[in-house]
Amino acid sequence: MQLDEKIKLVPARPGVYLYRDAAGKIIYVGKAVSLKHRVRSYFRPSAHHQPRTKLMLGKVEDLDFIVTDSEVEALILEQNLIKEKRPRYNVLLKDDKSYPYLKVTLTETYPRVQITRRRIKDGARYFGPYTRVGAVNETLRLLKKIFPFRSCGKREPVPRSRPCLNHHIKRCLGPCCGLVDSEAYRAMINEVCLFLEGRQDDLIKQLSAKMAEAADRLEFERAAVLRDQLQAVQEVIEKQKIISGGFEDQDVMAMAMAFDEACIMVFFVRGGKLIGREHFMLKGTQDLNRSEVIAAFVKQYFTSVDFIPREVLLSEDIGEEKAVIEEWLTGAKKAKVCIKTPKRGRKKKLVELAAKNALLTLEQAQSSKTARRDEALEDLEKLSVALGLKRPPQRVECYDISNTQGSGSVASMAVLEGGKPSKDQYRRFKIRTVVGPDDYASLQEVIRRRFTRAREERELLRTGQMPSKDARFHRLPDLLIVDGGKGQLSAVRQVMHELGVAGIPAFGLAKEDELLFAEGRPDPLVLPEDSRALHLLQRLRDEAHRFAITYHRGLRDKTGLKSLLDEVEGVGTVRRRSLLKTFGCLAAIEQASLEELAAAGGMNKNAARAVYEFFHNKV
Repeated sequence: MQLDEKIKLVPARPGVYLYRDAAGKIIYVGKAVSLKHRVRSYFRPSAHHQPRTKLMLGKVEDLDFIVTDSEVEALILEQNLIKEKRPRYNVLLKDDKSYPYLKVTLTETYPRVQITRRRIKDGARYFGPYTRVGAVNETLRLLKKIFPFRSCGKREPVPRSRPCLNHHIKRCLGPCCGLVDSEAYRAMINEVCLFLEGRQDDLIKQLSAKMAEAADRLEFERAAVLRDQLQAVQEVIEKQKIISGGFEDQDVMAMAMAFDEACIMVFFVRGGKLIGREHFMLKGTQDLNRSEVIAAFVKQYFTSVDFIPREVLLSEDIGEEKAVIEEWLTGAKKAKVCIKTPKRGRKKKLVELAAKNALLTLEQAQSSKTARRDEALEDLEKLSVALGLKRPPQRVECYDISNTQGSGSVASMAVLEGGKPSKDQYRRFKIRTVVGPDDYASLQEVIRRRFTRAREERELLRTGQMPSKDARFHRLPDLLIVDGGKGQLSAVRQVMHELGVAGIPAFGLAKEDELLFAEGRPDPLVLPEDSRALHLLQRLRDEAHRFAITYHRGLRDKTGLKSLLDEVEGVGTVRRRSLLKTFGCLAAIEQASLEELAAAGGMNKNAARAVYEFFHNKV
């Protein structure tokens, strides 16, 4: 069905629409109260769109839509799809998948507190996201000083005859030795959650009551421990700035914008005290107004947090989005949530303070980016001088081979552009024609495939038979690096001469002594250990090695996963693929709990139980 015919069939109901490009990839996700009116508004001849929207519409070749019962359901579905698909033309939190969280494993008998970057529905509580790993580590260190929760790696404590060192230094209650029952331990974990929520006043009341009760019972040792905990929490509170005399829980959000990115500063106010702040960078913000950007952030941010305050203060009015977001947050919190844009008074000053911090953070980020770009260009200039090149290489490619005793050989191509890794240009290859551990022949196969494909693509592009977006190898390097010595380089140069690309400079970088070999030079080139040109090549070589190893391990794990899970009843191709996507490797699947397995896409309780019992009951 043609696109214009599909547009005519879109219903006038709430839902989500998805625009796809010629390759079928989702490039934009949006929600609407009336799908019919919203979708048609994009394609009216009289419509006036921003340049970014015009560019996006020029690539739309197909659309899908999903009807929902309400606009709130549409909002939730929209955010889930944006997070999963990461469409190019939506406003996106930068690297939101890699933000660290603190995870409290509530499904365990004796829960732990861990740092994680993977947030899944497994019954645990997640606190964050944090934009700095240092802040997470600092918080975890503080928690360990105040609360004696266990830090061992097993899901359940392994029975021991003697407690570990952490127990002796009063950093663990010793559940592995039966020194604490699960009820008392969980009460302590609840106190950890109160602390992470910022509800320290409630925590102080609980600790004070417990201390008094222990003293009344003449349990002076326990009372002393509680006193120390109480003092530690009070020290934390004393460092927090009092914002108001009330006891409000608020998230204060303000923004600063540049051309193509924005910085959102979030202040966390709990019980009337400013307990912390985090900043988030958004990309894809060009041509959008401030209200659209902050509304997009609010929706994405609250899909990633467990605690929702009663009040959200924003620097911008988000217009018609306000009512539906309030309804969504109220339903998630099960208590009334208000979104406000203060115009005067204390709350206005608090928003302005957040906005000043957002501007400073954005300026620092852009200054750092400029400095890194200038440094990268300087490194390329030094590299061209060190290697005797005519000009600084704008595109550098590095190749590496990975195998296990000659089996499952793969190769990687890592790319630097402008002195920085260009990960969307990385490529990987399965070795097809070489049997056994022959790195020379494997490199020759890869180089032959790479430059033969480049020649074919360049001809197709010249004659207009291939869209430029489908061409993956047409861009040639200004410099080629091989992970290896004189032998590897000679093998590669032989193929480059055959294919007529010998004019591209090529060097072999040997690992042991970091020597650079070049064709026609009897002696290797030795760069000083502190040479920035050498460091640039080392980083590229290590990146190629990492990419090759990761690919090789992934293929090996898939093979192992398929052969093992073939034996599990109820687990077929789709579920195998889903398990690998969710957990990454066979070892992680084996360590996963029943709840984590059931939460994986395509799994159900019966299939999860079958996988769990297969790993835990096998002889």
